[in-house]
Amino acid sequence: MGWSKPLRLHLGVLVVASLLCTSMPIIWLAFSRGSEAAVSAGVQQMRGMSLRLIEGYRNTLEGGMEAAALASTLPQLASPPPQDIKAKQDFFLEVLRNVPNATSVYTGYPDGSYLQVINTARQDTRRTLAAPDGTAFAIRTIAGRQSADVVSTLQFLDGETRPVGERKVDYASFDPRQRPWYQSVVQDGMPVSVGPYVAGTLGVPTLTIAAPMRDDAKVVVGINIHLETISRLLDARGISPRARAYIIDAGDDLIAHSNPDIMSRIIAIWSRTSGTLDATANGFETSIETVARLRRDPAFANGGLARIELDGESHLVQIAPVSVSGLFKGSTAVIIVPMEDLVAEANRLLLHNLLIAAGLVLAGVAASVLLSRMVSRSLYRLADEARRIGDLDVGEKAVSHSLITEINTLATALAASRHAISQFALYVPREVVRRIVSPGGRAVVKATRQDVTVLFTDIRDFTAISEQHSPEDVVDTLSAYFELLNTIAERHGGTVVQYLGDSIFVMWNAPVEDPAHAEHGCRCALAMRAAIDGLNDENARNGRPELITRFGLHTGPAVVGSFGAASRQQYTAMGDTINVASRLEGLNKEFGTSILTSAAIHDAVGNRFGFRPLGLVQVKGRAEKVDLWELVGESGGDGNSSQGA
Repeated sequence: MGWSKPLRLHLGVLVVASLLCTSMPIIWLAFSRGSEAAVSAGVQQMRGMSLRLIEGYRNTLEGGMEAAALASTLPQLASPPPQDIKAKQDFFLEVLRNVPNATSVYTGYPDGSYLQVINTARQDTRRTLAAPDGTAFAIRTIAGRQSADVVSTLQFLDGETRPVGERKVDYASFDPRQRPWYQSVVQDGMPVSVGPYVAGTLGVPTLTIAAPMRDDAKVVVGINIHLETISRLLDARGISPRARAYIIDAGDDLIAHSNPDIMSRIIAIWSRTSGTLDATANGFETSIETVARLRRDPAFANGGLARIELDGESHLVQIAPVSVSGLFKGSTAVIIVPMEDLVAEANRLLLHNLLIAAGLVLAGVAASVLLSRMVSRSLYRLADEARRIGDLDVGEKAVSHSLITEINTLATALAASRHAISQFALYVPREVVRRIVSPGGRAVVKATRQDVTVLFTDIRDFTAISEQHSPEDVVDTLSAYFELLNTIAERHGGTVVQYLGDSIFVMWNAPVEDPAHAEHGCRCALAMRAAIDGLNDENARNGRPELITRFGLHTGPAVVGSFGAASRQQYTAMGDTINVASRLEGLNKEFGTSILTSAAIHDAVGNRFGFRPLGLVQVKGRAEKVDLWELVGESGGDGNSSQGA
């Protein structure tokens, strides 16, 4: 063991050093308060900026939604082209001028006709369409698909909507009735949001808002927004250089990102997979998994701000639903900012002031901090260790070392006590151990008369099972069985008093008071039976024997406490109640049942559980007959229907 000195020596040095460093609390208070203020200011800045970014995204979607809603009311759009073709084109051109983030607006008809006006401001759009120089808009028209003279053209207009070119295009490769936006609207009969998916004409990933015409639900008007447009709206660099924003859909898939490089890769994936977002897109953003868990938390159902750890660094994350009038339901906007970016300048100023002040008392500070931490950490650790031992948290752990001899001695003693109590708790109910080690513990477990509920279990034909399997298999099977039943008993507030061969003895209302002990005993027996059924399924798959368990449950007065010689005692319960519960378990064999209870149990909880009456039965070793009932289940289920049988 390492070097150590008596506690008084360390305390003497600590007192002398503390006289020299009275300014330390003031310095620390200033630093902590300053840091908190910097973080608070950063949070407010981030929240305000994030809300503005999200509002911009929503405004874009709302513009498209309003345009689609208006278009669905115009009677001139209800007829297929070429009818009212000029009015249709003029309206669509006006929509594109007023919704600058829209890439195109279009109408599909049940006969396969189609009219689409495209904003060609993007260079890649002009390149895809092979548009002439000076093109500002392109109009795709499909008319008369059902006739011999099909019209399928692509017309190009300049900024003043004057024609600059026209050519025929293949209509057979595109049918609006096969597109997801048309099928979704016709199926639902209401405005829908679709996407992201790959647009048919431009071949680019897009979001669509589509709506049925008011007078003909099979005529569908839609408006497209390019995913890259969404990316530009999510620019979060105004908060910090490392801030980023993105959109995930209801399935937690990444559909738009503020980072242009990531957005380009997302678009490349969409273009390659022709409409299905590849799972590897989520690998571009490491925070998606954490954000997905966060937004499933009820506390963030309507969005909110949280602090998370990501890639070894603390971040602030703002999430907000971005659905618009029920469309794009489940989509969430996310903005993430590293904490360091928010408080960097404030921390630098505070650290500068701290270093100036700390330099004045450097020698005293060094000694005081070292010795105070040495004492306080060790004492707090030992106090916490003692508290854990008192709570029976006795998991083995390494003995910590201190530079103080007395603390090392105490730590060794506590470790020995922890080990002894942990071994003791393996053989005696934990609550009994807790009361024994508490002050006045022997009086707590003194034998007293009280009402208890008692459960006995037994495995049918266990002797035959033991003969048919190796001792090792029997031990493994029985260990898994006891572990299962012990866990269920503790979960229902019961105390496993004793293991008797292949049987267990469980008790309620002692040593811990339980006003609903009879009810808890019934629930425990039913839970054990259900769990054993599951265990038997697993045993069958593993080639282990089936364990058919019988239960006996009774409630009444018994003498509970410690019994035995002065040098060797056992915590248990004695009396007629215990004997009756044991006999009830054995009677299951005669009646072909699994859970038998007494009338006392039935009278106590009969309104909450289902019972089947079996009548008065003579119990071995007892002059008075027992009114026997079979516990069937919870009321309202099978038990309720069997109670009056």
